[in-house]
Amino acid sequence: MTRRGSKQDELREGRVLESVGGVYRVRLGDGGELEAFVRGRLKQGDRPQERIVAGDLVEVSGPGPEEDRGVVEAVQSRENVLIRAGPGGRRPKVVAANLDRAVIVMSVVEPPFSTEVADRFLVLAESCGIPPVLVLNKVELPEGRDVATEPAELYRSVGYPVLLTSAVSGEGLEALGERLGRGTSALIGPSGVGKSSLLNALDPGLELRTAPVSRRKGRGRHTTVSARLLPFQKGWVVDTPGFSEVSLWGVDPDRVAEAFPEFSGPGEECRFRGCTHVHEPGCGVKRAVRDGQVPVERYESYLGISGASEG
Repeated sequence: MTRRGSKQDELREGRVLESVGGVYRVRLGDGGELEAFVRGRLKQGDRPQERIVAGDLVEVSGPGPEEDRGVVEAVQSRENVLIRAGPGGRRPKVVAANLDRAVIVMSVVEPPFSTEVADRFLVLAESCGIPPVLVLNKVELPEGRDVATEPAELYRSVGYPVLLTSAVSGEGLEALGERLGRGTSALIGPSGVGKSSLLNALDPGLELRTAPVSRRKGRGRHTTVSARLLPFQKGWVVDTPGFSEVSLWGVDPDRVAEAFPEFSGPGEECRFRGCTHVHEPGCGVKRAVRDGQVPVERYESYLGISGASEG
């Protein structure tokens, strides 16, 4: 769609691929690209949650005959937004917008797998209303497959799609590619888990930067510096920087339980409305944990993420 602005500029629809230093790279409907600034009026009263990010649908004008960049004149309403708390938890950090799924990549070794970290990413996606997919990567490494078995069974029992992958051996790449080739996906996870390596294995033409895990610290190194929306087959993929911490933004602790889908059924059996699933008697969720219907590991993650304690 095109229309005219107040200065008779032709407005064209596009999608933001990347934002660097206040300059936005936009893919237009005809397949062309341009760099654009944001119209001044859009900056007035700009809240962090509203900042333009990869995946946003925008309307741009220009560039004019004597200009080398266009202007973002408007931002369309979002279907959803992946947002987390920034360092220290004081401000929100918007990662990407208009996603069909969040592909959470965790390595099974180097760096080692953590159920607590995986659960935080899953809760982050759920709280943002974005369906998650869990990828257990680096299964080709020594003991990798053995380590992957338990978390794969755990999360499949909860109902999450789980893929075992290796950018080295190629295992699981076809199944991963099928998911990434539909709609818009964001790859998220800690640093060093192999997000960029997986994308390079699926599409060598991307030539994304990668780096080995620090052997001294056992943690990954940041190679992706900003979220970028990349065309992939018939879909789009957002390659994101590794998360050094995963904290929720704007989610009431009392509603964290809603991000644990396995709590839904047992929660209907709770004696009290608004049960926190911690101290109350007659709690259906705690009963389900005792009966083995809800994994103990997941319940412990719930207590940690919600800030609750059984005392």
